Amino acid sequence: MMIQSAIYFGTVVHARHRPKQHRLRYSVFSLLLDLDELAGLSARLKLFGHNRRALFSFYDKDHGTGEAKSLRSWVEERLGEGGIAAHPDRIRVLCYPRIFGYVFNPLTVYFCEKEDGRLIALLYEVCNTFNERHTYIIPAETSAGGAIRHACAKAMYVSPFVPMDCTYEFDILPPQSKVKVAINERDPEGDLLFASFVGNRSDLTDRVLARAFITYPLMTMKVMAGIHWEALRLWLKGVPVFRHKPAANRVTSSVEPSV
Repeated sequence: MMIQSAIYFGTVVHARHRPKQHRLRYSVFSLLLDLDELAGLSARLKLFGHNRRALFSFYDKDHGTGEAKSLRSWVEERLGEGGIAAHPDRIRVLCYPRIFGYVFNPLTVYFCEKEDGRLIALLYEVCNTFNERHTYIIPAETSAGGAIRHACAKAMYVSPFVPMDCTYEFDILPPQSKVKVAINERDPEGDLLFASFVGNRSDLTDRVLARAFITYPLMTMKVMAGIHWEALRLWLKGVPVFRHKPAANRVTSSVEPSV
């Protein structure tokens, strides 16, 4: 049986258009984890652990409700909320792993698929640095070229330099030999911010994980450091700041129509 889990090496790009131009580009990697393969991966790999300490690890409590419960069950409950009756035969999660026990995932994407690979829904789980999390649940409809395009209103505060009155436009190339997750954020005046991750697939083995660690040491800590460094640069450029108001509930979700 072919292993669905993999590792994708690639690049994150951000480009702000207004009121000041600002660009960044970082080399990173993401894991694509089939939720049904986690136990086997944890047993087979020396450098990866599921709900246990390891050089690289994936904990269910880092996602969903934030509790140590079945992540598959949580995803299926969210699909039920969205009126998606079809049961996903496979749920693959694109995210950063914990490295030495630390991780921050600005965006986690859940690919909910039938056994033949047909996507039935995507979940976009967005986290901010205030320990708040919102998941957008959207049925999947593939367009020309195999891409998936979604749009929804922004529901959670993310950046002090971006207002709440915004719309996300997602452009997704589901994971095969390549994966692409691109987001165009718009406010009432038009395009405001573009962000993307494009990566190339490698097998998930101890050898590849060791290479990832050597090439990108302490990557997850650098993600958080990079967020604060880029925030400082934006502040020095005089980009307006929008104050954070704590969410009524730390973990929320919303069902969005497929657009």
